[in-house]
Amino acid sequence: MTTVGILGGGQLARMLALSGASLGLRFQVMDTAADACAGQFAPLLVGDYRDEAALAEFAGKVDVATFDFENVPAESAHWLAGRVPVFPNPAALALTQDRLAEKTLFRQLDIPVPDFADVATRAQLDAAVARIGTPCILKTRRLGYDGKGQFRIKSLADVDAAWDALGAQAETVGLILEGFVAFQRELSVVAVRGRDGEFRAWPLTENWHVDGVLSASLAPARVDASLHATALSHARAIAERLGYVGVFALELFCRDGELLANELAPRVHNSGHWTIEGAETSQFQNHLRAVLGLPLGDTAVRGVVGMLNWIGAMPDAAPVLSAVGGHWHDYGKQSRDGRKVGHATLRADEAEALAQRLADVGEALGRQAQVAPVVARLREA
Repeated sequence: MTTVGILGGGQLARMLALSGASLGLRFQVMDTAADACAGQFAPLLVGDYRDEAALAEFAGKVDVATFDFENVPAESAHWLAGRVPVFPNPAALALTQDRLAEKTLFRQLDIPVPDFADVATRAQLDAAVARIGTPCILKTRRLGYDGKGQFRIKSLADVDAAWDALGAQAETVGLILEGFVAFQRELSVVAVRGRDGEFRAWPLTENWHVDGVLSASLAPARVDASLHATALSHARAIAERLGYVGVFALELFCRDGELLANELAPRVHNSGHWTIEGAETSQFQNHLRAVLGLPLGDTAVRGVVGMLNWIGAMPDAAPVLSAVGGHWHDYGKQSRDGRKVGHATLRADEAEALAQRLADVGEALGRQAQVAPVVARLREA
């Protein structure tokens, strides 16, 4: 029986383990936290990702390894790859950990991106703001996620505050200044590439964020065929350049009909959670198939699907569970402000039916604001 090792024991590892049960797989999870929620479904090794003794113990228990978040130290993945197969490859992981390297790759592949500049000193920040203009966003090059490690510069008056907030990290994790994109829509491509180079992608997904954290998703996104094809072409180009194996997500801004790449996530992704019930093969199942060298599954959508993220605390499950096409996911986490603790998926054959189900759930849970943009998109002419 094959044992898959997962570095990181959060909800993504948990859902990978649940998906892998039907393939007859065993799992070994490694995390720094003893209460990592994936440990509720798979053996959990607690240790520092930089501890070679812990990594060696982990490697001795698995046949192949992957990871469930992009901040696993790339050097640890490289060390592990000398002992067991690791997918995605550590070089891809290292690139996605650096926003500057990532944006540079996009530009090399002729994928449009917002203007950006490397920032190592206050003088470089001033020069970059003068060139790019305001509004713009100062970000850490490394370790940022879900809106963390960012400061929006609305005018020149904000530059001092931005440097005060993030300048100390210029020498440790690096900084990048990016032009602000006045986008109309946020989209993502969730795609998978197998060991043999086979590439598949789920339908383009539209996403809505609140305070930098995903709030809701809709698939398939209601976009024209040419935009959809362009997004998939960008994702394929990245996967092939990196020799990528596994699932990844390319986050995109849509501005005046043009797609701009925001960032790449080298793992299964929050905006692909709808695939568990809403696609022929989920992102979790296909990630496991890819890293094991198995045939990839069909990525076709089943009707129309909406996903709602639960942040901080779980709401009442009854309105979702009683809805036709409603599915509930509790990650088994303790409640905490800003923490992703679960999600719900609602599926229907037609857009209006899904719009009504989302509206009903939103009203029952007092979350009308969360479902409103999805409902509005579904009811557009």
